[in-house]
Amino acid sequence: MSISLLLEMASSGDPDRTAVVSGDVRWTANELSEFADRAAGVIAASGAQHVAYVGTGGAMLPLLLFSSARASVPVTPLNYRLSADGLRELIDRLPTPLVIADAEYADVVTGAGNQVLSSDEFIEKARTAEPAVEFADPDTVAVVLFTSGTTSRPKAVELTHNNLTSYITGTVEFGSAAPDDAALICVPPYHIAGVSAALSNLYAGRKMVYLTNFDAREWIRLVRDEGVTSATVVPTMLDRIVAVLEAESAALPTLRSLAYGGSKVALPLVRKALSLLPDVGFVNAYGLTETSSTIAVLTPDDHREALAAADEKVARRLGSVGRPVPTVEVQIRAEDGSVLGPGEPGELFVRGEQVSGKYTDIGSVLDDDGWFPTKDVAYLDEDGYLFIGGRSDDTIIRGGENIAPAEIEDVLVEHPHVRDCAVVGADDPQWGQIIVAVVVPAEGSCPDVEDLRGFVRGQLRGSRTPDKVVFRDELPTNATGKVLRRELVSELNAS
Repeated sequence: MSISLLLEMASSGDPDRTAVVSGDVRWTANELSEFADRAAGVIAASGAQHVAYVGTGGAMLPLLLFSSARASVPVTPLNYRLSADGLRELIDRLPTPLVIADAEYADVVTGAGNQVLSSDEFIEKARTAEPAVEFADPDTVAVVLFTSGTTSRPKAVELTHNNLTSYITGTVEFGSAAPDDAALICVPPYHIAGVSAALSNLYAGRKMVYLTNFDAREWIRLVRDEGVTSATVVPTMLDRIVAVLEAESAALPTLRSLAYGGSKVALPLVRKALSLLPDVGFVNAYGLTETSSTIAVLTPDDHREALAAADEKVARRLGSVGRPVPTVEVQIRAEDGSVLGPGEPGELFVRGEQVSGKYTDIGSVLDDDGWFPTKDVAYLDEDGYLFIGGRSDDTIIRGGENIAPAEIEDVLVEHPHVRDCAVVGADDPQWGQIIVAVVVPAEGSCPDVEDLRGFVRGQLRGSRTPDKVVFRDELPTNATGKVLRRELVSELNAS
């Protein structure tokens, strides 16, 4: 199934429903469909084999997703925060690309690709272009997304039409949204969450409201003014929203669902958000680019039960990513490939139609039975709840012992003088690596190093006690809230 059909169904089912709100742009489902047909004509006439987009998204993202699909050409939203050299390096890896860039990035990409158009030029051409409507082969590539490349050269993940539509149709009921439902989207267009939000909300029949440059107060204003009922945020956004809600006692009467993900969220922040918004259903969504978005969900009921639970086993689920979605299978494997049982940590493998596991220039990394190695350390509890322990390559090897940073972080962040933290391994001539806790103090506090070390030692084995504690005003993160651990390691090794 081509992603074009998702828009076809949406525009046929309720053509006059407002589908996209982005600044001054307000498009109905039918207007988006007709515009996508004409924009597909611009792409087809360019002779491009690929579309690259550099910009903050908004209405441009759904327009390019569907117009590229109707021109049977893959599209790649690129990280507009990259340097000019970084962007050009990625563009050069795409075959005969048509590069479309928002005005503020047009100069950065001048001369790149087969042809360069500003977003405004592309939209003007689309107003008068001859429509082109083609339903791509479901097994062809619809979207290519580059991984963050924080530890190595970015990989180009290929997602087919079938990967994406399998995820949407397997997790979303067509036209299920109420007439007044509206989703606020503020995740970046080059992240899989941005792509899946455009597809899933359109398919559900939900108005999509875009906030292209995140600001917590503007986010709150849009929730109120547009009657937003659902939203998705990354941890840093949630932290800033909570800070404003706490300081200003702001009410969000229409908001019914708030999903968070992209990276791990500290439990004290989750608990605070739940207390500030008791009528909102919180959702923790876990997924990867290679899996076309979400593969596990901690539901609103899961959140409420875990928060109120006296049973430690149930309460612990608040730190999980929930249970796998019905269309995905998961396994936890040991280093020898054997499948592990409940409570046994190992590498997470996933399988399903939404799982791509294919990279440009590398090919598929699926095993013979279709399983994808996520490189995430994880375990399942007895009730099937999935707990993520971080990336396997973040494991600290101290004196020959493997130590998962998340195990220490989960304890340390509960200290009343700690707002946030990251635990990494720094080079050491005696131990190979030592455990370093990088701590962001709680506002107004001055944590004592030995007190923090003792706090960890009191709850974990002595070998998990940080050898060193350093303080920072904030942790370095990417746009989706993932801590840039390699940046911390480089700084520590250089000091």
